[in-house]
Amino acid sequence: MYACSLSKNLPEGKYVLENNELKGVQKANHLEIENLFFQEPNTRIPLTNSSLGVSIYRFGQLFYDSAKVRAKLALKESELQEIKTSLDEEQTNRKLIKKRDKVQTKIQDLEKMEEYGNFLMRTGNPVTILDSAETKKTVIEIDNYLYNKGFLDAQVSFEVETKKKKATVTYILEEKEPYVLDSIYTNSVNEGLLSLIRETNTKSFIVKGDSYDQSNFTKERARLEELFKNNGYYMFTKSFIDYNLYYDTTSKKINVEQRILKPSFADKHEVYSVDSITFKISPPSDEFVDEKIQRNYRDIDFTFYRDRFSTKLLSSRILFDEGQIYKRIDIVETQKQLSNLDLFRYINISFDTVGTRLTAKILTQPNQKYQLTNQLGLSITEQLPGPFFSTVLRNRNFFRAGEILEFNARIGYEGVASATDQGVYQSKEFGASASVIFPRFLIPFYGISLQKFGQYNPNTRTQLGYNYTNRPEYTRSGLNALLAYTWVTRGNRQQFTINAADINYIRTPNISDEFGQVLLDLEDQGNNLIWSFLPSLISSVSAQSIINFNDYGNYNSTNKASLLKLFVESGGTTLNFVNASSNNETTDFARFQWLKLQADFRRYYPLNQKSTIAYRANFGIANPYGVSSGILPYEKYFFAGGGTSIRAWQARRLGPGSYTPPIGEKGRYDYAFEQPSEMIFETMLEYRRNLAGYFDMAVFVDAGNAWMIGTDSSRPGSDFRFNRFYKEIAVGAGVGLRMDFNFLVIRLDLATKAVDPSMPEGERYVLDNISFNRLFGLKGQTVLNFGIGYPF
Repeated sequence: MYACSLSKNLPEGKYVLENNELKGVQKANHLEIENLFFQEPNTRIPLTNSSLGVSIYRFGQLFYDSAKVRAKLALKESELQEIKTSLDEEQTNRKLIKKRDKVQTKIQDLEKMEEYGNFLMRTGNPVTILDSAETKKTVIEIDNYLYNKGFLDAQVSFEVETKKKKATVTYILEEKEPYVLDSIYTNSVNEGLLSLIRETNTKSFIVKGDSYDQSNFTKERARLEELFKNNGYYMFTKSFIDYNLYYDTTSKKINVEQRILKPSFADKHEVYSVDSITFKISPPSDEFVDEKIQRNYRDIDFTFYRDRFSTKLLSSRILFDEGQIYKRIDIVETQKQLSNLDLFRYINISFDTVGTRLTAKILTQPNQKYQLTNQLGLSITEQLPGPFFSTVLRNRNFFRAGEILEFNARIGYEGVASATDQGVYQSKEFGASASVIFPRFLIPFYGISLQKFGQYNPNTRTQLGYNYTNRPEYTRSGLNALLAYTWVTRGNRQQFTINAADINYIRTPNISDEFGQVLLDLEDQGNNLIWSFLPSLISSVSAQSIINFNDYGNYNSTNKASLLKLFVESGGTTLNFVNASSNNETTDFARFQWLKLQADFRRYYPLNQKSTIAYRANFGIANPYGVSSGILPYEKYFFAGGGTSIRAWQARRLGPGSYTPPIGEKGRYDYAFEQPSEMIFETMLEYRRNLAGYFDMAVFVDAGNAWMIGTDSSRPGSDFRFNRFYKEIAVGAGVGLRMDFNFLVIRLDLATKAVDPSMPEGERYVLDNISFNRLFGLKGQTVLNFGIGYPF
C-alpha cells in the first residue's frame, strides 16, 4: 500500500534501517569501509520519516501486477519460439527476422520488469528493512577488507539498537597494529626482466616500510605486465608473477618474495620483434572480391579492394615498424589512431608467431562513403528550452587521402536573456557551413606532417559558414572563414587547437528602437558600445589547450579527476602592420583589436558511491587596444550570471563590479540590461548526491563577479580595483534536482542571492531577506534555472 512514512504498515518484528554507524576506525579509510555495507538506509527528506525514492517506488507498485507480467512474458517466449521455427524453414525472410528481433527486445524488457518492477519502481527504491543475514555479510566483508589492508589481527563485531520500528546498526572495529613490509626480494633467473624491474623500482607499488595492502600487489602485477609487454615480452602475462609472504607476528613485519615464474612453452621469457606488417582493407561485399590492389610502402604490405586509399596516410597512423621490438602501447595507440580517421568500421590487429618473430596483421573494412545524420531536440542556452533541428552530411575519403567533406545546417529557437529586459525570449537562429577536414597538418607543414606528427592525430579544418540570429532587440548575420589545426597527445590527456585564421564579416541590419535608444544613451555617457553593432570585419588568431587529468567526464565513484582549459586570442593582429584609422563618432565600419585570455579549472572528487564534491574556477580577461578605442566586438565580452555561471543572478545580469544596474518596475532585481564586461572571475562548489534511481540532488554555493578593466563613466563602480574587488564578490547559494539518465541529464537549480555587490557597503548581505513569511526573499532574489547537463 502506498504511504509516505517509511515505517508505516511494517509487519511485527521488522524494522526500517535508519542508520549505519562505525566505531573504532582510526587508521583505516572510513569512506571505503562505508562502501562495504550490504544495506544502506533510504535517503530521507530532512525532518521527516519519508523518502522520495520510496514514495516513487510505492507509487509504481500501484500499477504493477507481477502475475500479468509473468503471463505476458510466457506469451512472448511462446511467440518467439514459433518465429524461430518458421525461420528454420525461411532463414532469409526479412520480415520474420525483424519480428524476431522485436520480440526478443520485448522479452528483455519484460524480464527486467519481472525482476525489478516497472519504470517507477526501478526509478525509486524499496524500503530498506533490516536483514540480519546482510549485516553478517557486511561484518565478513569489513573483516576481509581490514585483512587486505594490513590489519591481520583485526576483529569486527556489530550491535543493533531498535526503537519503535527503526533500527541502527553499529559496526565495532578493533584494528590493532597493521603489518608493515620489511624486505622485498625478486626471484628470477631472467636478467632482462630483473634489469627492467631495477630500472623502474621507484615506480613500484610495493615499498619497504609501507603497511601491507593487497591492492598494491594487484597494481604491481599489472604494472610489471605492462612494463614487460612494452619492452618486447609479447607472451608475458601477470599470471607469471606471484608472491610469497613471510609473517613475523612478533614485530608485525612481512618479508616479500616476488617470483617471476618460467613459461611452460620455453626455457625463459623471450623478447619478440616485428618481422613484417600487412594491412588489408576488406571489401564491403563479395562483389568486390576480385578488385584487389597491392602496394608496399614503408615496409608495410597493403592490400586494398580498390585504389581509393592513401598508403602514406595509413602508414603514418601505424606507430610500429618492421624490425622493432614489440611494444603493446604502440599497438593500442595504432588502433586508436586508425579509428580516429573515421574511415573504417572496425580495426583488428593480430599477430602470428614464428619463434620470436611476429607477423602483424591489420584487418579493416571501409565505413560507408556517405553519412546523413539528422537530429531533432531541445537546447537550453539560458533558462527556457528551445527546439532545434540539425543535419550533417559527411563524405568520407573525399580526395582519397582520408579527407572528410562535411555540410552542416542548423535551425532553432533558443531561450536567451533579452538585452533590454530581464525576461527570457525565444531567439531564432540559423547556421550553415561547409568544411573539409584533412587528417594532417597543412600550410606550412604538408611535406613533413604525415610521418612526423601522425601519432598525435593531427587534423586541419577549413570551413566556410553563415550564421543568422534574430533576437527581440536586433538581427545579426555573419560570414565566417576558418583555418584550424587540432592534435592530441597519447591517451588524449592533452588536446590542442590553433585557429590560425578566424575571419568574420558581421552585420546588424536591424536594431529595435528601444535597444537603439539604450546604445545612444550609453554613447552620451561616454560608453561607445554602439560601435560593437556597426558592420565589421573581425579577424583573430587563437589557441586552446585542454588538459584532462584522470579521464575527467567519466563520472564514477572512484575516479578523482580534473580538467584545465586554457584559451588565448589575439584579434585584429594584422592591423598593427597597416595604417588603419581608429573607431570614432563618424565611423560607419568598425575595426577591432584585442587580446583575450581565459583559464577554466574543474575538479570532480567522489566521496563514496553516492556522493561527490565538484568545483570550478573560471577566470578571463579581454583587453581592447589600438583602433578599437576601448570597445570589443560584442561576442568577445564576458557576461556573468545564468544557469552555468553565478546561478542566483539572471543570465548576463551580474555586475560589473559594484555597479547598480537600472531597476525596472517589477522590484529590486528587475535589471533592465545585460552587462558586458572585460574581466570575469567565478567559482562554483557543489555537493552532489544520488537520491533514488535516476534522481540526484545538489547543494551549491557560487561566488564571483565581472568587471571592466578601465573606468566606464556610464557604469560607476564597474572598474576593477585591487583595494575593493574582494568586497564586490557576489555570492549565491541553492539546491538542485537532477534526473540523470546517463545519456541525458535534466537539471533544475533553485538559487538565491546571499551577497549582492550592487548594494551599498554594509547592506550587501541580503540572505536575511528570506524568512518563513517570505521563503524566496524579495521578488527576483531567488532564481530557478532549467538546464540540460551538469553546469560543469
